[in-house]
Amino acid sequence: FTKLMAANRGEIAVRIMRAATELGVQTVGIFSHEDRNQPHRYKADQAFQVGLGKSPVGAYLDIESIVAVAVEHGVEAVHPGYGFLSEN
Repeated sequence: FTKLMAANRGEIAVRIMRAATELGVQTVGIFSHEDRNQPHRYKADQAFQVGLGKSPVGAYLDIESIVAVAVEHGVEAVHPGYGFLSEN
């Protein structure tokens, strides 16, 4: 794969993106409205807001929104990180 989404936030998303970048893989990040200024948004090659109108946690659990962003932007792999999607 050449494009990976880190479907998480904070330090775990930054670590996923750092590893992907070292492997020459483009990265896509997601963020909630409340996390719009957090570092994981800016570490990604591309970043998109998910879960509009939902709580901060609800945004990262909005599977339909996350999958829609992934499909729309040509993401080939999704890393769930820990918590959030990895537990569902």
